[in-house]
Amino acid sequence: MNKVLFVCTGNICRSPSAAGVFQHMIDEAGLSDAIGVDSAGTHAFHVGEAPDPRAQAAAQKRGYDLSSYRARQVCANDFVEFDLILAMDWENLSALQQQCPKIYQHKLMLLMRFSNEFEEATVPDPYYGGPEGFSKVLDYIEDAGQGVFELVRKRAMQYQAA
Repeated sequence: MNKVLFVCTGNICRSPSAAGVFQHMIDEAGLSDAIGVDSAGTHAFHVGEAPDPRAQAAAQKRGYDLSSYRARQVCANDFVEFDLILAMDWENLSALQQQCPKIYQHKLMLLMRFSNEFEEATVPDPYYGGPEGFSKVLDYIEDAGQGVFELVRKRAMQYQAA
């Protein structure tokens, strides 16, 4: 199974949104047996909490369900278990690089590296803004998520063919 982990600071806005969008793509493609997804935060600010209500509302408007996600902090096993670990911004990427054993550093990337429509390098944190920030985050995630999905789908098909 190919597994993707989306990471932001507290795991209540950007990363659960990314996981929800990506899970939707997986489900629509019928690949839930081949591709796994989760989200985590670099900090333990909100461990155990559901995603921010504003993130859930924005996602729900686009047909994504984030209600099953609960915030958790990145742990050492994540670097072993996941094939791609995608940070939302430079600060989170740096925190991951500091934690991650050298042997797994190649798994760490910025999510927006996979974007086709946007030139921004990072997904902005919408926490202190209004609803429009959560909508913008979803725009970025949907775009970059499609790029991630294409890569992971190809990998999954290669594994199934082998």
